[in-house]
Amino acid sequence: MKPDWDELGEAFENSKKVIIGDVDCTADAGKALCEKYGVTGYPTLKYFNPPDKEGEKYEGDRSLKELKKFAKSLGPACTADTLDKCSKKQKEELQPLMDMPADARAAELTELKAKVEASQKAHDALLESLQKQFKESEESNTKLKNELTPRIKLLTAATPASAAAAPKDEV
Repeated sequence: MKPDWDELGEAFENSKKVIIGDVDCTADAGKALCEKYGVTGYPTLKYFNPPDKEGEKYEGDRSLKELKKFAKSLGPACTADTLDKCSKKQKEELQPLMDMPADARAAELTELKAKVEASQKAHDALLESLQKQFKESEESNTKLKNELTPRIKLLTAATPASAAAAPKDEV
């Protein structure tokens, strides 16, 4: 991944609308930034398309070809401040929200973000529970194998090869 990422950075180094960068989340200098943007697994690819300030996780293909294709699609988004970047359809979707009172828009935004955050917390709790169950099951399974494998080996060793290769009754 790293060589393709570096090549992507070189391909866009003179771009006026796309900046390719990387952060080492395991180093002290990068830890705070990674925590701020919710990076917990590596490598994680995030992109920021103005006015987005929180970033979105890139889930697409990670080949150089697909990364270049995606990067070319980035740039200033359609917003109330950049209506010239909007298609007719985008303007039609945006207008009713722009017409809302600012406090109603802010309240809905807060409510929706809270729902997403609550869902994420529930998801994280479920994941933690499943990981704990998996670990317990794996430990139990390993213990059982360690206890029974010597006896299985002895039983196998005590079984004559002729008995193990007895002819099958087939019609």
